[in-house]
Amino acid sequence: MTTNSLLGKSTSYLDQYAPQLLHPIARADNRAGLGLGAELPFQGVDIWNAWELTWLDPDGKPVVATAEIRVPAESPNIVESKSLKLYLNSFSMSEYVAASDVTETIEQDLSNCVDADVNVRLQHASARYGTSVAQLPGECLDGLHVRCDDYEVNGDLLQADAHDIVREDLFSHLLRSLCPVTSQPDTGSLLISYCGPRVDRESLLRYIVSYREHKDFHEACAERMFVDLLEHCAPEQLTVYARYQRRGGIDINPFRSNFEDDPPNVRLWRQ
Repeated sequence: MTTNSLLGKSTSYLDQYAPQLLHPIARADNRAGLGLGAELPFQGVDIWNAWELTWLDPDGKPVVATAEIRVPAESPNIVESKSLKLYLNSFSMSEYVAASDVTETIEQDLSNCVDADVNVRLQHASARYGTSVAQLPGECLDGLHVRCDDYEVNGDLLQADAHDIVREDLFSHLLRSLCPVTSQPDTGSLLISYCGPRVDRESLLRYIVSYREHKDFHEACAERMFVDLLEHCAPEQLTVYARYQRRGGIDINPFRSNFEDDPPNVRLWRQ
């Protein structure tokens, strides 16, 4: 899965445009372990925010921007995160006439890498002024008094009351998982929106905490959560939206749903 990946390896930082740095990872391997095939039970998108993008204008003057990258969940591949960081860094001493040229270049290269249409939107500093920190909707689970002793994913922790049908949003800031290659921690927030049997809050919080020593990519964690909630709680409608903190100047935010699309790219308190 990660053959030829740069994750966990000492690498040099190229500062001239180098699309060959991008490294795809097939989604199929993780999905097969979840019993998922070509017919997915969700639609969705992976939103990548890159905060350190820079290049040169024709006069050699630096230009800085942030990039919002949306990779469709149906793409055969994801981009390995370190390869994306190194690729974006390779723009730093490359000249471009206009920001639109940078946008088109990144879109084309990433679309080729994941084998699907990727959308890229650049924002300059002026567009970021006044951007407020968002709050997740619904009820926060983090104040619940629960005993946690499962730190490797356990879907059997999840419980729901089939006689009490509700529509609600639940969230937690206690999400933590590990990189499957380097074992570095990835922390973030999680939003669960659903309609169906009422999910037991204590069981959901224990389930979220059970990812604490689980090794997997962000996207795979979100998909495992979706599958587990669907199997153990049987909601008619379900959305799983994970907002991870940035690492290497990039944050990754997987969104999976069977009734929603085009999620807002909110910025949370740790992002």
